[in-house]
Amino acid sequence: MTTAPSRPGSPLPVLPRYGEASLADLVPSLLAALDVPGFPNPLGVEPLRRVCLLLVDGLGWEALLASQAWVPSLAEATSRGQPLTTGFPSTTVASLGSIGTGLPPAEHGMVGYTIALPGMERAFNCLRWSPYGIGPTKDLRDQVVPEQFQPNATTFERAAQDGVVVTLVGKREFARSGFTRAALRGGSYVASHSLGDEVTAVLRGLSNGRRSLVYAYHPDLDRTGHVRGVGSEAWRLQLAHVDLLVRHIAERLPRDAALVVTGDHGMVDLRPEQRIDLADHPELSAGVRLLGGEARAAMSTPRPARRATCSPRGGRCSERRCGWCRARRRSRRAGSGRTCRHGCAPGSATWSPPPSSRSG
Repeated sequence: MTTAPSRPGSPLPVLPRYGEASLADLVPSLLAALDVPGFPNPLGVEPLRRVCLLLVDGLGWEALLASQAWVPSLAEATSRGQPLTTGFPSTTVASLGSIGTGLPPAEHGMVGYTIALPGMERAFNCLRWSPYGIGPTKDLRDQVVPEQFQPNATTFERAAQDGVVVTLVGKREFARSGFTRAALRGGSYVASHSLGDEVTAVLRGLSNGRRSLVYAYHPDLDRTGHVRGVGSEAWRLQLAHVDLLVRHIAERLPRDAALVVTGDHGMVDLRPEQRIDLADHPELSAGVRLLGGEARAAMSTPRPARRATCSPRGGRCSERRCGWCRARRRSRRAGSGRTCRHGCAPGSATWSPPPSSRSG
């Protein structure tokens, strides 16, 4: 990510505020407020006994501010709230991974909707936990074990270990999905079937134990935005339903509970001439084995280097002027030439920097 404008007059990109006000800081701050040891509180959340975190997929701050006439409850909350930055890339997989682990995307390793994994000919779909693209669909939870793919203890697991009653509320199909097991495991899962059912499930979860945390996930706004556009009446009407959900929960909260509402990313509508289709620019796919990520942040995985430039026996390069090997030496000197825990080399879509890095 760069802070340089792409053209005169264009706004500067918003950089992730890791450690200050990012999605990766939200749940750690809430758990610190619940008196769970080992978590920082950069958001300054006051002490709590019960809290519900309602995550509305696709609810961006700017789109919310532009639609305040449709959302009286959320409009009031924004006047008292503060915007958080997503990590990079600003996509559901990376953001929910940060919610669940309290880590930036580069540290939890789930960096895109689709990524390249060693030994797989097709990209790996992190949300469906299956191969992506043309071909048979197969559940890969046995081959790509979620708890091994993302081995860090989740924030929910750490909260439950300290005695907090953790409840996850969402669609039934998400309960044991590979992504839920990787990023959001811990606590009990309650399937909801409607807005009213979601409200009652949240309230039941909040009433449990001396300290309770409820994580509720609402996907319908994002789906409407992808199909109809964030500027459509359908999207604004769906946002009004979200506002009703927020109001019903807020009006019924226990006295010692709080409701926190956030999104995982924003959305913008693009005109056809603003889109770049790789099929229209075949020169861009030269040397590319897989195109991963998604439209927001495409990630290219290169084909293996030609053997002609290096020793076929895998020893030292026989060409003193080999550009590939010079690049590898520069990478080592810069400290970024490591492989990630999934075995992917720098330049592949799944490579993660060392844990000390704060880039996302």
